[in-house]
Amino acid sequence: VQLQASGGGLVQPGGSLRLSCAASGSIFSINSMGWYRQPPGKQRELVASVIVAAGGSTNYAEFAKGRFTISRDNTKNTVYLQMNNLEPQDTAVYYCNGREYNGYNFWGQGTQVTVSS
Repeated sequence: VQLQASGGGLVQPGGSLRLSCAASGSIFSINSMGWYRQPPGKQRELVASVIVAAGGSTNYAEFAKGRFTISRDNTKNTVYLQMNNLEPQDTAVYYCNGREYNGYNFWGQGTQVTVSS
């Protein structure tokens, strides 16, 4: 499985960004996809995840609830993270994640999100 992330950048506080993560390869093995982030000097943490099967459930970190929305387009094997009302503390490298049914994790390259005026 290969994961290609895109969509990071510089945005002002209160702004929005949408991250995309396209999966390719043995995607039939993927149970869930999601986004993690690693702020400067901190550990990587979950942002949001979604079960890729039809009607799959979503899971959000507390800081993401109400501001971020994860969605998927199974026809494109792509997961999106819409981030609204961004705050400086959202500044981090964001990583796309794919998890197989057996728990194995795949990671995409990180994409930098910087929230600054």
